[in-house]
Amino acid sequence: MEKFKARINLFLLVIVLSLLSLAAEAQRPNYLDHNCPNTTTFSINSTYQANRDALLSLLSSNGTRGDGFYNTTSGSGADMVYGLFLCRGDLSTSVCQACVTFAADDISQRCPVEITAVIWYDECLLRYSNQSIFSSVAEEPGILMVSTQNINDQVRFNRQLQATMDDTVTEAANTSRGAKKFAIREANFSSFQNLYTLAQCTPDLSSMDCDRCLQFAMGNLPGGNQGGRVLTPSCNVRYETYRFYNQTAVAPPPPPPAPASGGNSRRTWRTIVVVVVPIVVSILLLFFTCWLLKRRASKKYDHVQSENGKGHHD
Repeated sequence: MEKFKARINLFLLVIVLSLLSLAAEAQRPNYLDHNCPNTTTFSINSTYQANRDALLSLLSSNGTRGDGFYNTTSGSGADMVYGLFLCRGDLSTSVCQACVTFAADDISQRCPVEITAVIWYDECLLRYSNQSIFSSVAEEPGILMVSTQNINDQVRFNRQLQATMDDTVTEAANTSRGAKKFAIREANFSSFQNLYTLAQCTPDLSSMDCDRCLQFAMGNLPGGNQGGRVLTPSCNVRYETYRFYNQTAVAPPPPPPAPASGGNSRRTWRTIVVVVVPIVVSILLLFFTCWLLKRRASKKYDHVQSENGKGHHD
């Protein structure tokens, strides 16, 4: 009996560990690329490495920030390290936290002794440097990714892509100061295929710098494929023919300002009456017209039936 219980417990333990492994795998971000030139490196166990590791820990511990962005420094003088992370604007804080935590460990494995580094995932990017990287545009290194599947009507698709991406870039670059510089768009390309676009900058950039970065990225975006993206340290753009973002997580536009009290309220009511009354009258007329047409159609249908039937009435 004791052996049987031991086997059951072992079996349950294996199941629990398997579920935990699957959960961890589900939280693992989708790696895209990284860049850490080995032209400049630091020594193992140096002050810079200690500051770099402390910086990564700081970034990881701030992954739950609601805006999905955080920048900070570690150390001082020549050994100071600057770092930041940016999570995709449509993701939850838990997904952002998981990506940043993973990235902080992953980048130290992929770039063990490099002084500057950047790593991209579907869900976030993380970078650090010995030079200030805050509020300044970095278009290089740039990473281009293209779908292997082509679009049939490439000319019309590229025209649609250009127009939709232009709108997406404009919206992302012109968000209010301190807000996410993030935008998504959806456009209909054909009866069975839509186009989905995304543009994002780090929020510390000005609208002008964000637009400059996104224009650079968009200018290098390939067309004629079913998907493509350009990644830079400061911004990124992407398009696909499937919805790759969480549309429900994107905040709707702010509501219009509430009407002022006093004399303005009378003016508001007068405006409501002027607008609503004609609409109500139009709806009533529409219902009456539909009823009349339905009555006529019913009479015509009955007449045809009677003519085709056995009993004809004069």
